[in-house]
Amino acid sequence: MQKIITIIIFLIFISTFAQNKYGNPEVDPIQIQKTYTDWSAYQSKKIMLSRDFTALDSNSKEISKESFLDQLANGNYIPIRLKSEDSVYYYKLFLIQPKSDTSIKATINQIGFDAHKNFEMEGKPFPKFSFKDLNGNLVSNETMKGKIIVIKCWYIHCTPCIREFPQVNQLAEDYKDRKDILFISLAEDTPEQLKVFLARKPLSYSVIPNMKEYMNEALQLNSFPTHFILNKEGMIAKVLPNFESLEVALAKESKL
Repeated sequence: MQKIITIIIFLIFISTFAQNKYGNPEVDPIQIQKTYTDWSAYQSKKIMLSRDFTALDSNSKEISKESFLDQLANGNYIPIRLKSEDSVYYYKLFLIQPKSDTSIKATINQIGFDAHKNFEMEGKPFPKFSFKDLNGNLVSNETMKGKIIVIKCWYIHCTPCIREFPQVNQLAEDYKDRKDILFISLAEDTPEQLKVFLARKPLSYSVIPNMKEYMNEALQLNSFPTHFILNKEGMIAKVLPNFESLEVALAKESKL
């Protein structure tokens, strides 16, 4: 009996040590699940699955980022960041509580699916590409070679795509002196539709029209906006779901 108690105490100690090694959750994992609104506000502001982070399972064991995203897509977990230095990121899986809003699990599964799909594209060549932008300039894998390429995928009736226009325009302005960084956008819409729309809401990126088929088939996108960063070798460095993650990833890529 004494031996069993000793083993239990030891296991508790090991579990506590693992947790303390990486820090405590920055929010209460149970409390944050009380309402969908509370969880969503936290998720959108604090969890950036496209960034580089140390992934931990529900037992505080380090796992691969791929496994972490797979469990978010197919399991019953929410990701919580652990307290650490500002530049260090530890994300840990916590079980979704039985009484939590079912929309939380459904949304996390979708977010995890999209993040896992994006992660699998990283490190691969950008699909063969040769199209003309609204100004008649040819944009292709060859013309983009040797430069960092930022690509925004969008369409006119995508509200989140349009909402981030001021931010992505400012980003292009911030890097305007970097001749080795190009900003390109792929849009589903026709040249005529885009010219009318962009006259009211300008976009500082080069705009390529009629890209619905390419985005559906070559890129297999199912959510918008989606941003790509290509390195100077034409490989996909990052695939990102929003401006916030794009800004972080481009700052890192531009320093390499």
